[in-house]
Amino acid sequence: MDLTNLNRDRKNRRKNAPDFNNLVFGKIPPQSRELEDAVLGAIMLEKSAFDTVVEILKPECFYVDANQRIFSAMMGLAQKSMPIDLLTVVEELRFREELEMVGGAFYVSKLTNAVVSSANIETHARIILQKFIQRELIRISGETISDAYEDSTDVFDLLDEAESRLFEITNNHLRKNFDSIDVVLMKTIKRIDDMRNRQEDITGVPTGFHSLDKVTYGWQNSDLVILAARPSVGKTAFALNLARNAAMHPTKPTPVAFFSLEMSSAQLVQRILSAESEILLEKIARGRMEEHEMQQLYKKGIQPLSKAPIFIDDTAALNIFELRAKCRRLKSKHNIGIIIIDYLQLMSGGGDNRNSNREQEISTISRNLKGLAKELQVPIIALSQLSREVEKRKDGKNLPQLSDLRESGAIEQDADMVMFLYRPEYHGLTSNEMGESVKGETYVRIAKHRNGSLENIKLKGLLHIQKFIDAPEDDFSGLGMSEGNWKPVKDDDNARLFIQKGSKMNDLSDDDEPF
Repeated sequence: MDLTNLNRDRKNRRKNAPDFNNLVFGKIPPQSRELEDAVLGAIMLEKSAFDTVVEILKPECFYVDANQRIFSAMMGLAQKSMPIDLLTVVEELRFREELEMVGGAFYVSKLTNAVVSSANIETHARIILQKFIQRELIRISGETISDAYEDSTDVFDLLDEAESRLFEITNNHLRKNFDSIDVVLMKTIKRIDDMRNRQEDITGVPTGFHSLDKVTYGWQNSDLVILAARPSVGKTAFALNLARNAAMHPTKPTPVAFFSLEMSSAQLVQRILSAESEILLEKIARGRMEEHEMQQLYKKGIQPLSKAPIFIDDTAALNIFELRAKCRRLKSKHNIGIIIIDYLQLMSGGGDNRNSNREQEISTISRNLKGLAKELQVPIIALSQLSREVEKRKDGKNLPQLSDLRESGAIEQDADMVMFLYRPEYHGLTSNEMGESVKGETYVRIAKHRNGSLENIKLKGLLHIQKFIDAPEDDFSGLGMSEGNWKPVKDDDNARLFIQKGSKMNDLSDDDEPF
């Protein structure tokens, strides 16, 4: 039996199961009928009361069925831009053929008698919401207990479902309210003042690459960063370098969560050890090392890495709900400061996706990743594959573009930054137009940067040891340097030169010459 059928059977069992609310020591579910009556009455008497309440409550938050129907009728009136008072509510209920279900016009008019004052209506509404959340927690707990007794229940599916349903309560009913601009201004001024007094320019999680930090100022909290490239260009190696650099930064070490849907944790650790100890990955993978190399591996690799706050999860076919639950636990227990996912197209959306295609599923995943970054206030770096369109373009136009992101245009829309890895060697180019070797040259091309400029940063890729380093400062060889739109620009603060391009947010077309 597949997971869909199991979930269907579980829902059928819940329908036939007794209400757990009535089984807990015979207690009545949490409720406040008096406050429900007072809130509904105040809405019909006070013109602005509905706007206050609708930001807090939904029809299902009311315990009394009649009150649910009345509030739903009020929402219907508001959607039609009609006034909400005793007469219009009665008429709307009559139109919906629900007037007799709520107790007639007499019951509706009686609600206005319960109003003492509308001054505290927001407090009253929040108490109603609290009672509703208590009832939902009781219901979810009861259904979880019932499912836990079933022999056919998969315990990990049950854990994921319970966490997902608890998250729905938070997501649907505990939304953050707006901030007035004076409050935001105070926070912004304090942040600017703090940055002015900083000794370093990095305001986020360090990337470990000086030239990249000069552009990004580190990975910023709540940002979704997409790192994309064709297979075998070095995405995973670069991502592991970023994880290592963040976790082992000398002045600002940051705990890292690394989710690998493609490779095992052992394979990832071998790559990190190769980069850290500078021993060939092939030798480490095969165990063919001399005694002095074993000592080098231990001193330069194993010893420092054993203390690094890097948490690796190699669960295959991870869905967005499982990822969210794991990240919340890591944030709570280890205070992770950055999340890296390798890679996006291997994730599943979870839930019932029978009526959606893969593009819609990827859109859901990217949207949820952005929401998770904002919720946990950490940067998320998600690796992504590029389509084969890159390979089809010839004559120097096979440079990655935003339109090459696989399976969804929503990825580029949701992302705060999109970076492409480009290696000339991958496309069979061994030398530049001046005849100089381009072996190991790797370009990090920032194609979208919501809070900064679009630039192309040159690194040196040492893939035999899975390591990337900043390119030498006097090394300006690269693609398209003779073309007019690219030029080396000197950074006066650090006398550092890197390829720079003016910022623009529109997508690049096939005719653009990025390098």
